[in-house]
Amino acid sequence: QVRLEESGGGLVQAGGSLRLSCTASGRSFSNNGRGWFRQAPGKEREFVAAISWNAISWRTTTYYADSVKGRFTISRDNAKNTVYLQMNSLKPEDTAVYYCAAISGGSYYQLDNYVRDSWGQGTQVTVSS
Repeated sequence: QVRLEESGGGLVQAGGSLRLSCTASGRSFSNNGRGWFRQAPGKEREFVAAISWNAISWRTTTYYADSVKGRFTISRDNAKNTVYLQMNSLKPEDTAVYYCAAISGGSYYQLDNYVRDSWGQGTQVTVSS
């Protein structure tokens, strides 16, 4: 099973921006919705954002955690089989390892609904105050 690969993390000052990428090789997971989760030290992995994909209508729907609404934007480039997470107005509490995964079905907000083997290694985002 092909895993997704996250990139784009780094160290940024509060108020700054980063863009994360979630890439799959070839056409893997090209018809799956994808989600971003994050995990801070000592905390459980939590939902950040997700984007659906309808291969017939080419329509997408986006979902966001309340804590990132208005600051983060999720998008996808189907030609590149890549999903992006644009993060603006970053806060120290956004510091975490960010993971992406492909959904298998059900609610995008539930971690258990994602393909177990699709989770990448994560990318570290550190926001300094």
